[in-house]
Amino acid sequence: MLQRLYDRPLALAGHRHAMAALALVSFVESSVFPIPPDVLLVPMVLARRAAAWRIALVCTVASVAGGLAGYGIGHFLFETVGRALVEFYGAADEAARFQRIFDEWGWWIVTGGGLTPFPYKVVTILSGAAGLDPLVFTAASAISRGLRFFAVATLVWYFGPPIRDFVERNLPAVTAVFFVILFGAFLLIRYVF
Repeated sequence: MLQRLYDRPLALAGHRHAMAALALVSFVESSVFPIPPDVLLVPMVLARRAAAWRIALVCTVASVAGGLAGYGIGHFLFETVGRALVEFYGAADEAARFQRIFDEWGWWIVTGGGLTPFPYKVVTILSGAAGLDPLVFTAASAISRGLRFFAVATLVWYFGPPIRDFVERNLPAVTAVFFVILFGAFLLIRYVF
């Protein structure tokens, strides 16, 4: 099953509509969808290394646009939609704390959410609910998401096929390490910050 989950994005990466699929996943991940766009970004850069920067740019622009949609959910629909999404991602306790500190630390919260494994959609929704300045939100989102996606694209572009070979040979171990890091990040955010 794990191999099928790995093979599907690789197959999609070479499809003629791959860029549109990446844009769609990047957009919805920033507001409601739980799967990060990296699952398409990485195999797309591996499949089309010459287009790495264009792929990262599409991912970034769509993610920021999706972030603005999440901001809109928080600003206009927090009580009807936003609260349910925040609770679904297990961040209801953080929501109350975030709203208290958004005025002072909003830029850094958005930047951190855009760079880390913390669900960015929670940050986008809470930014809208807290009334963070939309220009501050957009700038922090563009910088952090751009840094993240261009860094991933650069690493995959630079290391190229050896990374793919390593992942394919060690897929169960790589997946386990990824989930341990992701789970560790959630624990760190929840209990330390």
